Amino acid sequence: MKTVETLNEGLKREYRVTITAKDIDARVDDEVKAIAPTVRMPGFRPGKVPPNLIRKMHGEALNADALNKAIDQGVRDLMAKEKLRPALQPGVALADGYERGKDAEITVSLEVLPEIEAPSIDGLKLERLTVPADDKAVMAKIEEFAAQMKRFEEAPKTKKAATGDQVIIDFAGSVDGVAFDGGTGEDMAVEIGSGQLIPGFEDQLVGAKTGDEKTIKVTFPEEYPVENLKGQPAEFAITVKEVKVPAASKIDDEFAKSLGLESLDKLKELMKDQVEQELNGLTRTYMKRKLLDQLAASHDFEVPPTMVEAEFGQIWQQLEHEASHEADPEAAKAELEKDRDEYHAIAVRRVRLGLLLSEIGQAHGVQVSNQEMQRLIMQAAQQYRPEDRGRFMEYVQQDALAAAQLRAPLYEDKVVDFLFEKADITDREVTREEIEAAIEADDDHVHGPGCGHDHDHDHKPAKKAAAKKPAAKKDAVKEEAKAEEAPAKKPAAKKAAAPKAEAAEKAEPAKKAPAKKAAAKK
Repeated sequence: MKTVETLNEGLKREYRVTITAKDIDARVDDEVKAIAPTVRMPGFRPGKVPPNLIRKMHGEALNADALNKAIDQGVRDLMAKEKLRPALQPGVALADGYERGKDAEITVSLEVLPEIEAPSIDGLKLERLTVPADDKAVMAKIEEFAAQMKRFEEAPKTKKAATGDQVIIDFAGSVDGVAFDGGTGEDMAVEIGSGQLIPGFEDQLVGAKTGDEKTIKVTFPEEYPVENLKGQPAEFAITVKEVKVPAASKIDDEFAKSLGLESLDKLKELMKDQVEQELNGLTRTYMKRKLLDQLAASHDFEVPPTMVEAEFGQIWQQLEHEASHEADPEAAKAELEKDRDEYHAIAVRRVRLGLLLSEIGQAHGVQVSNQEMQRLIMQAAQQYRPEDRGRFMEYVQQDALAAAQLRAPLYEDKVVDFLFEKADITDREVTREEIEAAIEADDDHVHGPGCGHDHDHDHKPAKKAAAKKPAAKKDAVKEEAKAEEAPAKKPAAKKAAAPKAEAAEKAEPAKKAPAKKAAAKK
């Protein structure tokens, strides 16, 4: 194999690799030997077909397979010989005019990871904001939980349904006078104002009494999941069987027993654990932000453009999705365009932090164990149908880049935990409102070298969040917060598309009446 470097510019590299016809032909011989025992041909016993006849019968396929294997090996040899660390999967192109029996010339283009000096972890100083899980916080959580478990009780038959009431109805739907599948039901409970049904349906139940019969006219949304109902006007013949009103929720031992617990004290105990977990999560988020701010402020190195563009593409896609749900989507998207450079800076920061944490982890022996990796794979497999989970697990185990992508968030969290242990940490007790405001205010700033922000100054968290950005923009900046939890790593070259796509195509239809809105996509 002959190799010539044709480009060395920044992090970009390009090579011209020549694979000899002799090497390819030797691989064809290997393929012939491998398939010979299975080849059947009239006049020959199984496994006794001469190699020259096998070449004649399967020459094109054998040569193509041998060429692909030779190219794969050539790229691996190139990476090893030149000690290259590709940022993403290298691009490989076969030169035009290749003919069977001749040398094959390929072009390998890639971006390499930057050489990062051993990051110093000395002198890290962090403030740990803590919030006590007091009785007030626990009771607030219980009250929130009780509100979610709203109960309804029977109202007088003369009671006219109002927003917040529950109406029990029988219904029969039709489009152009023709009933449609799933459009009929009995004893369906509808909470007026919940927004669970298609627009206009619940509003027309206001004022209804037990025993009323009425016709509700609505139009199915354009995004409705049933194709023949999208955008169609429909009528529902309704019979009101009962009107119920919200029942007062008294938080006492009886309430706790209705949940299967012994007493209110036991409920408080369980809720306190949950509140503590939430507050610890806020504390960690704030600390991690400040840690990453310090790392970003003290390290500045070139990052692979393709990694940045891939990261920016994910951010921008989320931004556009959020903007499309604004009252004026076009205006929201136009507003986003003004801040494209800011979001590009977020992408650069995310990639740089990912590479930096990876370097720190490698330098200090941080590892994800085989048991932890298996647990990650098992958890990720749960998003697929049971029959597809085995295929997904096999895919991750065979594809190193896919496994690396799955492993990255846990690995980086372990690096962060390692840095927490090395940092000089001071504690300060604050309120939940203060720590949430501090985190939200931090969402509105893109930190990094040259940002002009004193990252290490001591300050008391503002009690009020910074001025809000437009809705779509704010959601996008929060995407940076997610990145702080798992900075960018090398994306997998391939995705397990097949199992996921099939799972989506074969998802069971909704069991409730088509009056229900389509579930929002995650």
